[in-house]
Amino acid sequence: MANRVVLAYSGGLDTSVAVRWMIENMGVEVVCLSADVGQEGTLEGNREKALGAGAIAYEELDLREEFASDYLAPVIKANALYEGQYPLVSALSRPLIVKHQVALARKYSADGIAHGCTGKGNDQVRFEVSSMALAPDLELLAPVRNWGFTREDSIRYAAEHDIAVGATKEKLYSIDDNLWGRAIECGEMEDPWAAPPEGVWKMTVPTETEGRDLVLSFERGVPVAIDGTPMPLHELITSLNHTVGAYGWGRLDMVENRRVGIKSRETYEAPGALALMMAHADLESITLERDLQREKLRMEHRYAELIYDGLWFSPLKEAFDAFVDTSQEPVTGEVRLRLEPGRCYVTGRRAPRSLYDYGLATYDAADRFRHADSEGFVRLWGLGVQTWSAIQGPGSR
Repeated sequence: MANRVVLAYSGGLDTSVAVRWMIENMGVEVVCLSADVGQEGTLEGNREKALGAGAIAYEELDLREEFASDYLAPVIKANALYEGQYPLVSALSRPLIVKHQVALARKYSADGIAHGCTGKGNDQVRFEVSSMALAPDLELLAPVRNWGFTREDSIRYAAEHDIAVGATKEKLYSIDDNLWGRAIECGEMEDPWAAPPEGVWKMTVPTETEGRDLVLSFERGVPVAIDGTPMPLHELITSLNHTVGAYGWGRLDMVENRRVGIKSRETYEAPGALALMMAHADLESITLERDLQREKLRMEHRYAELIYDGLWFSPLKEAFDAFVDTSQEPVTGEVRLRLEPGRCYVTGRRAPRSLYDYGLATYDAADRFRHADSEGFVRLWGLGVQTWSAIQGPGSR
């Protein structure tokens, strides 16, 4: 059994109770790590809560820049959307947090790491498999998965031990947010027929009524500027969340397949992420050669699946990254988005190394396409089908 563990500490009810519960029931010392990955306001007061619950140390790390450059940039380049929709909001922060948990475990001579995930969710897989990959020697503790508390039990335990959590029995939704978006589940939305109540939305509350154009610039597949103004990726994403979200666009309502084998109704807000992915995929349409683009499209689903399933640190993911990075070498250019109430769509794209050739595509006088070549091409292309038809198909009857 571990003697000292590093807990991924959100400051919420479960992780705050977990600090004291592990001390009392598992006999371990607890170091708490709170990671700033762009969530809004949730770290305030965490130090006092963690130490008040009995932690021997508390570390708070600003990981927004690293999160954007090392975790969000790769999924933008890969167009990684789980089951074709979800931009992997929660799945992306977990391997980053584990990376720093492991580093703190070495710093504090800890022999284990812990998380506050339940046994039903995907995050337990992401925390633990990432730890197995980075530090297989560390013990893994999952108190929330094992203690059998209801929410009411946890609130009662916190009150009995003077643990400041600010939680109430009336909280209906489970929310996780970061730079990349916001995930909302539970409550009445556990019925897949029930419409999400308007009160669950925060990033996509419509306030703009006049349409506008917005130009995104990319270099080698990575967003670098909005309307010609360069900015670091984490700041660009934050700006885009506010701008696009103000038009009420960027919501997802889906039933997804969790890694543990159940279907789960999930709602997400990811205005910046979805706008960037749309724009990036569109830029690839004029910069990637046909077969490369088609092969990348086939890979994108599997790439997203790996991340969703907690395999960020894996040989297949590493190999996919090499492929993606190579594919992005020509993906430099600009995409124009049109924003209107409830809408975001592409209206233009351009690139210095675009494969779109006006002289070949046009039907006007500038046409350089050799139409006469098509006769032989079509004859040879259809030769196999023609032969089949004559011998075995409709032409043989």
